[in-house]
Amino acid sequence: INAEYGGLKVDNSSLTGESEPQSRTPEMTNDNPLETKNIAFYTTFATEGTGKAIVVNTGDRTMIGRIARLVTSTESVDTPIAIEIHHFIRIISAVAIFLGVTFLIIALILKYAPLTALVFVIGIIVANVPEGLLATVTVSLTLTAKRMASKAVLVKNLESVETLGSTSTICSDKTGTLTQNRMTVAHLYYDGEICANDPGTKGSYDFATPSCAALVRVAGLCSRAVFGDDDLVRAEKNPTKLNVQDWATIGDASESALVKLVHVNRGLYEWRDANPAVAEVPFNSTNKYHIMIVQTEDKKDKRLLLLMKGAPERIVQRCTTQLVNGEVKKFGAKAKKAFETAYAELGGKGERVLGFAQLYLDPKKFTKKFAFDTDKPNFPVEGLTFCGLISMIDPPREAVPMAVRKCQSAGIQVIMVTGDHQITAKAIARQVGIIRSETADEIAEARGIELADVPVGDARAIAVHGEMLRDLDENDLDRILLHDEIVFARTSPQQKLRIVEGCQRRGDVVAVTGDGVNDSPALKKADIGVAMGIAGSDVSKEAADMILMDDNFASIVVGVEEGRLIFDNLKKSIAYTLSSNIPEITPFLLFIVLRMPLALTTVLILCVDLGTDMVPAISLAYESAEADIMQRRPRNAKTDKLVTSRLVCFSYLQIGVMQALAGFFVFFVILMSEERMHPTYVFGSEFGQQRTAVGYSGGVPIDMWFGSSFVDTLARSNALRRAQTGFLLSIIQVQWADLLICKTRKLSVFQQGMRNSVLWFGLASETLLIVLLVYVPPLNNVFGTLNLAGVYWLAALPFTWLIFMYDEVRKYLLRTRGPDAFVQKTYY
Repeated sequence: INAEYGGLKVDNSSLTGESEPQSRTPEMTNDNPLETKNIAFYTTFATEGTGKAIVVNTGDRTMIGRIARLVTSTESVDTPIAIEIHHFIRIISAVAIFLGVTFLIIALILKYAPLTALVFVIGIIVANVPEGLLATVTVSLTLTAKRMASKAVLVKNLESVETLGSTSTICSDKTGTLTQNRMTVAHLYYDGEICANDPGTKGSYDFATPSCAALVRVAGLCSRAVFGDDDLVRAEKNPTKLNVQDWATIGDASESALVKLVHVNRGLYEWRDANPAVAEVPFNSTNKYHIMIVQTEDKKDKRLLLLMKGAPERIVQRCTTQLVNGEVKKFGAKAKKAFETAYAELGGKGERVLGFAQLYLDPKKFTKKFAFDTDKPNFPVEGLTFCGLISMIDPPREAVPMAVRKCQSAGIQVIMVTGDHQITAKAIARQVGIIRSETADEIAEARGIELADVPVGDARAIAVHGEMLRDLDENDLDRILLHDEIVFARTSPQQKLRIVEGCQRRGDVVAVTGDGVNDSPALKKADIGVAMGIAGSDVSKEAADMILMDDNFASIVVGVEEGRLIFDNLKKSIAYTLSSNIPEITPFLLFIVLRMPLALTTVLILCVDLGTDMVPAISLAYESAEADIMQRRPRNAKTDKLVTSRLVCFSYLQIGVMQALAGFFVFFVILMSEERMHPTYVFGSEFGQQRTAVGYSGGVPIDMWFGSSFVDTLARSNALRRAQTGFLLSIIQVQWADLLICKTRKLSVFQQGMRNSVLWFGLASETLLIVLLVYVPPLNNVFGTLNLAGVYWLAALPFTWLIFMYDEVRKYLLRTRGPDAFVQKTYY
């Protein structure tokens, strides 16, 4: 800015996060381009005033250009769920290929036909791979995205939903995210007391008192702001603080806050119509005051009233008297001391403070026909009566303090990273609970010692200015990030990026919230970027993975819970799916090792994996959260994997073994019942080649002989098919119990309840499918099954109850035993 400067103000909120328009002057006030007052940035808006400037940078060299370059040069990172699924796939693939190749070699050594051995290998691999996992993951993520959309959270990247559940640190912008992004009157100071703007509560201002009424009158008449919808304003007969706050205004943010305060007490337009303006001196940064001269509504009083608002220190300098209980009193040293104390207190809260004064003009000299010179005032601007102070702040959203507490109880650290001033940032951080403890400088002041003498570790909280951050190296930044409660103020886009990288360097999963262009590099670098849907810029929305359609930080807590629920439910679904691998694999292993007929064919394995298990596995995605989900610490991405050794042990060595025992029990029961084939006759009956023996029909394969009984080919084949069908039925029956126990990881099924209707549908669907496979003749021919007598449905039920009761006892011990108990090792 270099010429024709006249009260120029610019809106830098998209670059720095400042709610208030910033004044611009020709003088350089700071070495930092973001801080100095003689630079206006490309893409920001001039809100008022005039000025001429010289273009000093264009394109990529502008501030917005540098941010764009940061965004394009910043690489995105893989989501935790993608890493986990890849890890799981590698494990399963390695196990499947290892078992397949190993037993292929064994089969060939034992001189099985190559084709038979190959079929066996395919069976091993198919049995190991959970074919329904892809569908389960997709459904889980899609369902969660749909649920979050109903709660005003738009998910751009499905995998990012789970990332939010893994988050251990949230770096949140202040303006528009933690706060409402609109200035609101917080306090009024009159008659020597500070009163809150909270009508109807103790300690709030009282408009009925003369001093308060005079202060509010100055605020309403000495402003240019108006409401955007006049019809709405005039139609509302009983405006309240809550509904007026939502009304759109036209004008300066501070004046907009003032007219909303005024309108709650008396209609703004009614007041202005009754007190018409005669002259006005607009605010400028030289005088730092705004003057309005009005006619009063008192018909008996012909005096004009001069109203002034502006910087409190400038207003007080021009006052010689003050209003006390509606009466004009001397503005002495004691009153000025009280003013200074109140001004310091309100400023220390991070609030913007304005002073207000008035003066009745001499009616003999100043009439409405007087030619007021507003450039070189020809009327008194000294000797005014001080009316009081009004302070404003961009207040926190109502749901944010509770949301911050929920995050902290869930082990998530919330860090404020803002471009706004440090005092304001600290004040808002305290109001929402990001900072609860004293910072080092506050401890030093309280103890009366130097800042350097404060012992390391005494201060849990810290507030860091961008100027300080600029001079720190990575080690210094890492030490700052060790604090429990952190606020970064006046940060640049590059510094926000450094903060995110610092958090990731210490192993955190980082979520970043922001709405401005300046937040875009950090949004893209974060493990999950969360942009604002209302106040957010298009650039920030493009860089983010998720958009809060209501700009409410509290919606993030919903996302955290949903993300944790996804991880929980995927674990449950995988535990359910993997447990059936053991009864699917063991028939092939015994086929090779004990030379017995296959208890389960490859086709029937696919019936389980792609048929009966599919809907129940997906139904676990609909399971509601367990009670303690938001009391747990964030999962450690390095140690708390989706598939752990504990989960494999639970699925394979505990539940899987019981399921395999159930399958072979039913298999042998049916063989003995159908053709009196004792298990000892079955072992060793499959040689994979023809050998002759004397039988009733001459030379026959030796595997048709079972002890002293000869079974013809058809009877033997039917008995085997029926036994294989029984093995398949047993898997479905024990999977009933498996599905119920996988509903929870620690709670009892009776505590969790059975409100998941999709799970009921899953149980019904797999039961219906097995009935069709067993009793529909065309399907018998296709899948190699045979119908079963009703009594065979009873054989596996003891194992179903065994699995259910075993897991209920295990979970009871998990809940009641200490962390060092052996049973805790079974918690997956």
